[in-house]
Amino acid sequence: MARIHLTTIIKADIQTVFDLSRNIDLHQKSTSKTNEKAIAGRTSGLIEQGETVTWKAKHLGVYQTLTTKIISMNKPHHFVDEMQKGAFRSMKHQHIFTQEGKNTIMTDIFEFESPFGIIGKIFNKFFLTNYMKNFLLERNQLIKRTAEK
Repeated sequence: MARIHLTTIIKADIQTVFDLSRNIDLHQKSTSKTNEKAIAGRTSGLIEQGETVTWKAKHLGVYQTLTTKIISMNKPHHFVDEMQKGAFRSMKHQHIFTQEGKNTIMTDIFEFESPFGIIGKIFNKFFLTNYMKNFLLERNQLIKRTAEK
């Protein structure tokens, strides 16, 4: 299983960063390059525990759909979304928030497994892990810019 671990320091309070991180509208804005749209489940506003969202986006030249569900949430410190249906064999994204003075430390732990056995593992190692890391970094930078306004 591939694992991406990112830490972003944001000069804003924890509640603001937590809410921006689960904001469907802001997520769609951060993914304009892939034309990602929420098409089912929660399609705007703040996603909550137990809710699902289905995304449609063009990744690697192919339109794909991915349904995730918020499987746990401890406001404003942590939430986890997990793939219910989509192109990955499995996918889990932990969002962790801690307040340190005037900063919020936002940590992403993104774990995924591609289908296709050994071919999928090779694809992960040489391409997909870096692609997903850059995808998350773009999202995090928009959260940071928005929170620090």
